[in-house]
Amino acid sequence: MPSAAIPPKPRAVAWRSLRLLTLRDLKVRYATSLLGYLWSILDPLLMSLIYWFIFTQMLKRGLGEDPYIVFLLCAMLPWVWFNGAISDSTRAFLRDIKLVRSVALPRWIWVGRIVCSKGIEFLLSLPVLIVFAVFSGAHVGWQIVLFPVAVLLLAALVLGLGLLIAPLTVFFRDLERATKLVLRLLFYASPIIYGASDLPEAVRPLAWINPLSGIFSLFRAGFFPDQLDWALVGVSTALTAVALIAGILVFRRTIGGVLKEL
Repeated sequence: MPSAAIPPKPRAVAWRSLRLLTLRDLKVRYATSLLGYLWSILDPLLMSLIYWFIFTQMLKRGLGEDPYIVFLLCAMLPWVWFNGAISDSTRAFLRDIKLVRSVALPRWIWVGRIVCSKGIEFLLSLPVLIVFAVFSGAHVGWQIVLFPVAVLLLAALVLGLGLLIAPLTVFFRDLERATKLVLRLLFYASPIIYGASDLPEAVRPLAWINPLSGIFSLFRAGFFPDQLDWALVGVSTALTAVALIAGILVFRRTIGGVLKEL
């Protein structure tokens, strides 16, 4: 007698589904776009060029390090990942209500696919950083090996916050607009156009309660070793762990109510 087919393990199905949904998001986003991949780099590139022009050509700059365009891109590119993923997480369940209801998949996948698709866009934008680093003569140190660590920390932070925000937005729809407002403020409160060490003493504690501070210092460390502050990285790692654990706990406690609400 022929042996019965062995059904795939749930975990394998979940990861395969995550990959397929992530690829679907990327295809849908660029299927009708003439520029396609270029859109993933135009926004951070144009914003970086604007700030580079303002702070190097129009104003006397006392922020960051040279080459300033590389300094900007090292934080601007991961910020676009963070900003896009958190913003999209507010509609993680609301934009695909029928699929969420009908498809028997672990519900975290609807947040995970956003983290992954935005993360892939971030990786695809890295050639821009490399080109500017080469042409500006930026020095690369051994600290560049910390770049993947920064990627993992940022992914964990985005996932944790996404798991926290996605279900709560279903219950409190105003949270979507509130999140966008907070993200707008967080851009200027994070060391993107400046370094954490550039902050005045009176407001320097802001860097210590912002997990992006230590993560961005890791992204910059390969080109700007002086930006690396291990104490700040340690605090950011701890805050990231708290955000991830809180996100998982809130998600597990609320997902049942989310399905009923949808």
